[in-house]
Amino acid sequence: MDRVDLLRIFLRVAATGSFSQAADQLALPRPTVSLAVQQLEARLGTRLLHRTTRKVALTLDGQALVDSASSLVDEMQDLEQRFRPHAHAVAGRLRIDVPSRVARLIVAPALPELLAQHPGLEVDLGSSDRAVDLVQEHIDCVLRVGPLADSSLVAKSLGSMELINCASPAYLARHGRPQSPAELAGHQSVHYNSPTTGRAAAWEWLEGGAEHSMVLPGAVGANHVESYIACALAGLGLIQIPRYDVQAHLQSGELVEVLQAYPPPALPVHVLYLHRAHLSRRVRVFIDWIEQLLVQAGAIAPGTAAAAFPP
Repeated sequence: MDRVDLLRIFLRVAATGSFSQAADQLALPRPTVSLAVQQLEARLGTRLLHRTTRKVALTLDGQALVDSASSLVDEMQDLEQRFRPHAHAVAGRLRIDVPSRVARLIVAPALPELLAQHPGLEVDLGSSDRAVDLVQEHIDCVLRVGPLADSSLVAKSLGSMELINCASPAYLARHGRPQSPAELAGHQSVHYNSPTTGRAAAWEWLEGGAEHSMVLPGAVGANHVESYIACALAGLGLIQIPRYDVQAHLQSGELVEVLQAYPPPALPVHVLYLHRAHLSRRVRVFIDWIEQLLVQAGAIAPGTAAAAFPP
């Protein structure tokens, strides 16, 4: 067994925290997996894993090896694929993170099609509304909605996401339907609190070609989109939300769009990934796929998406 194979097996054990699970995922006998890790430790002259009867955990040297070896194994796998008869296929593990609602409503339902096109691909789908750390959490790329903070990450623009104003019929029956921003002072909003900073987002709208904002009163705040929408459905206030996110609620009448003439500014949508001289084929395939998927789902408007990666 060559060194790359040893590293590949070790990384799977590290990811699963189990020799048995790694063996099942790699379709190898458990003794083979255990022996591979032992051989790697012998080659490097250090212990990589703490072993107990119930689980395994990385040593400090093991964690250092994971940090260094992940990109090496990925690049070797990509290099091997270039010379295979079916070079258009991609294989290996892809670690991604997308906003929770995008994961549940758009990405997860479409994954069977992606995996059918690339049977050798394995996807670790993270779904959160916080800004994850690609390096610390070993993530290949993330989908981010909203303005980007300065960082060393590479950003590929996919387009922009339309937002709307809406509320439940019960809320509007109690407080009336606002006709202009001047009437907002008499209304309540559900505050969306940033999962990263904890700060509540201001109410924003476009009027006369300019962006405006104000802080609306509100008794409830939420830092997760699912909870944010649930509060609006419960009649707790107005919300600003991507249209695709509440399309089903709009169609059923559970939510009603308001202030159509004063929409919130659209949010930019990007995929972020680590700067590398060689971007893996898995990441390239995913970025092109998610771009098309978001357009088809109506999450971003056709024509705002950027061009696909060159082959």
